[in-house]
Amino acid sequence: MDETDLGARMQQHRRELHVHCYRMLGSFDEAEDLVQETLMRAWRGRDSFDDATNLRAWLYRIATNACLDVLRRKARRLPRTDSPAEIPWLQPYPDPLLDAVAPTAEQPDVLAVARETIGLAFLAAIQLLPARQRAVLVLRDVLEWSAAETADLLEMTVAAANSALQRARATLRAQLPAHHGEWQAPAPTDEERALLDRFVRAHTTGDPDELVALVRDDIRVTMPPYPMEFTGLDALRPLFDRATSGVDGEWRLLPTAANRMPAAASYLRAPGATEFLPFKLDVLRIVDGRIAEITTFGPSGFAGHGLPASL
Repeated sequence: MDETDLGARMQQHRRELHVHCYRMLGSFDEAEDLVQETLMRAWRGRDSFDDATNLRAWLYRIATNACLDVLRRKARRLPRTDSPAEIPWLQPYPDPLLDAVAPTAEQPDVLAVARETIGLAFLAAIQLLPARQRAVLVLRDVLEWSAAETADLLEMTVAAANSALQRARATLRAQLPAHHGEWQAPAPTDEERALLDRFVRAHTTGDPDELVALVRDDIRVTMPPYPMEFTGLDALRPLFDRATSGVDGEWRLLPTAANRMPAAASYLRAPGATEFLPFKLDVLRIVDGRIAEITTFGPSGFAGHGLPASL
């Protein structure tokens, strides 16, 4: 095969490989490093590739092994987790980039990125899994590979791969929120976007009472990488009061989406300043028409959302 053509075909898989590495690691930035490493390993090993080989499967094998190398080297597995606050490496994934992963004539096997396989709760839950269980779960239940294909990639027996999948599924059933099974929407729904608009308006107008009206009584707010957690309205009311007061400045918020969940990008203009600068990203989990959880991240991912550098 012509090397230029092979290189171009590899690049066609870059975004879906990035999502795969993100699922394995939970970190957007580390996934970027790993997809680069995958493509470099593939290019160095291009002599072992021929037209009879499935390029996509070959690249997934390389990417999965690269992720497993990182997980083993860093021994990154949590013994337990009840909150994103316990996962300092967790980062959001911008929906505009998820939208770039879609079936095409050249890649008909690519699966749409559904919320149930990219949501923050799912990402948090699989941090509990040993590396190989995690890989088996993603390959089987997300990418819909067969048991034989999965076992071949991971150099396991089919029986061992099936056993690993059963254990991984059991862990996730115990860990994921009860409403996880309803997360079929590929993107925020109209109802969720309407709730997000109210959330944005309440922050912009400085109305803490409206914020309280939007959330569940058991609302939880976490702020990875900081190990802080606020649970319940009593804990959240002072936080909402501070947030809507402007924190020594003035807010502007823009609606967006991350991990197939509604999100709000907050910009803050400090006293005396002329521009609103990126401050934070709030990702909302909505249950039964009210906000059940807010996961707050820093502004480093604004560019991936196509958000402006200032307002």
